[in-house]
Amino acid sequence: MPTPDPRTAEARRLDDEHASLGDQLGAIIAHLPPDTISLGELLDVFGDEGLLLLTVLLTLVFLIPVSIPGVSTVFGAAILLVGISRLIGRELWLPARLRTRPLPADRLRPGLERGMEWVRRMERISRPHRLSALAGGRGIDTLNNLAFILAALLLMAPFGFVPFSNTFPAVALLLYAVGLIQRDGGAILLGHLANIATIIYFGVLIGGGGLAAHQLLQRFTG
Repeated sequence: MPTPDPRTAEARRLDDEHASLGDQLGAIIAHLPPDTISLGELLDVFGDEGLLLLTVLLTLVFLIPVSIPGVSTVFGAAILLVGISRLIGRELWLPARLRTRPLPADRLRPGLERGMEWVRRMERISRPHRLSALAGGRGIDTLNNLAFILAALLLMAPFGFVPFSNTFPAVALLLYAVGLIQRDGGAILLGHLANIATIIYFGVLIGGGGLAAHQLLQRFTG
């Protein structure tokens, strides 16, 4: 399998301060290999300085109604480890099995391209340094990173076949990543609200499932 060159001219656009978030991600998506790619190869392109940008990319496939086997586990675990690395201030560590697992680039590309619509929307909505008190400071950084980790855990919750169960936490992660990149406290605040909406939604799912199971049990034992 050909390995993408992390130092191509397009990949170097990650270091270009004038390139928009969408332009940077679009360049990476356009240069995915035609067959398979591993998470380690993606990380080589983004580097530790681009972990939030990597997070945005990894959330895109959860924002549209598409199912790609094996992606939710790999991407969800990677996003969780990104959050943990930010919280403890260490470089991202990925288990070898997670880093080298091949993913179908040919199936990922259409989902990523469709998910880019969300990134474009976020670019129009986000404002750098808005409500900056919510985007900086030692205590706030810890809170935001913990909320980021919570969203990653919610993304990995075993509700994959339930509508919107991946979408809500993915939106939260996208908002957190964009907010942290642009120091936009408004986007981060919306991320917190999306986290709360996810918890409420999952609570309804669990409560409804418990009620249905109780009624079914009563029917068989009544």
